[in-house]
Amino acid sequence: MQDVMDQVLAAWRAGESVGVGTVVRTFRSAPRPPGASMAVLADGRVVGSVSGGCVEGAVYEAAHNGEAGLHRYGVSDDDAFAVGLTCGGILDVFVETVSRSTFPELGAVASAIAEHRPVAVATVIEHPDAGRVGSRLVVDPVAASGTLGSPRADAAVIDDARGLLEAGRTDLLHYGPDGQRRGEGMTVFVNSFAPRARMCVFGAIDFASAVARQGALLGYRVTVCDARPVFTTPERFPTADEVVVEWPHRYLERLQAEGEIDERTVICVLTHDPKFDVPLLEVALRLPRVGYVGAMGSRRTHDDRVARLREVGITDDDLARFSSPIGLDLGARTPEETAVSIAAEIVARRWGGNGRPLGEREGRIHH
Repeated sequence: MQDVMDQVLAAWRAGESVGVGTVVRTFRSAPRPPGASMAVLADGRVVGSVSGGCVEGAVYEAAHNGEAGLHRYGVSDDDAFAVGLTCGGILDVFVETVSRSTFPELGAVASAIAEHRPVAVATVIEHPDAGRVGSRLVVDPVAASGTLGSPRADAAVIDDARGLLEAGRTDLLHYGPDGQRRGEGMTVFVNSFAPRARMCVFGAIDFASAVARQGALLGYRVTVCDARPVFTTPERFPTADEVVVEWPHRYLERLQAEGEIDERTVICVLTHDPKFDVPLLEVALRLPRVGYVGAMGSRRTHDDRVARLREVGITDDDLARFSSPIGLDLGARTPEETAVSIAAEIVARRWGGNGRPLGEREGRIHH
């Protein structure tokens, strides 16, 4: 809804009702991603788009007439032609009426977005009980408001929505009717209003390619950076969002100056070469906000690196945030296995896990 928030919020503040259609699921070559919205205002004006023009007429009718619920467009070629979805894709659009009574938290959501605070809106779009369709939770990293109809469903969705919000991902979640994790019947659309978290991988080596793949799988915006242009090419790192040829510490300093580093940012240093490592880690360990800093290397490399960092003024408190040697002890050998161990440590650090087998623990699985 972010693309139509200004107009919807103005109508909401004026006490008006607005019909809103939001893309919640796409198949094949659908033109707009999940989260794209179109609003029909009280005077009939339309703002936003769900398909770049293909199905707007059909969504307009549904939103204008108050036909709340989940609508699919483009299921067959005939349907696609009827609504103009000539690209051959399929769109699922959830239509709802937004007003002060149906969405009392909208003002708080808009404030969070304007202040660049992460917030997610979780909405039930399918449920055996029609009365629960359209119920919602507003979730941020520390609090939640609203309800999906039961404490059990609320607890499950809050946990999962925070995971999506941490990664800056918008997605569908599926549960049993009362939030059971093993079941079906309730589908929840989580619209995350936060950019994807960053993963910066320094060192254009074979391990970096595997780590970049893991980062992409976890939903990070992945950058691979190295000062050596012969190794630092998009062809070697096809899953990375960016491949940057620059001295690592200078690149990290630039990101910090541009406000691109936050408490979700992950920094993986794989170069294990002092001329790259020490200047880079000196910058990384002094960042006021960062989620994870880890560096690859043997025990001997680690001890030498720590000694060099102390020489440039890195303190014990700084080093306490440092994961080295990087990764959990999984007995990994190959680059791919090592990347899994690194990803596992990143997840454990993010959510407070300890890396032990779940079978050895008691109580809730989710922290």
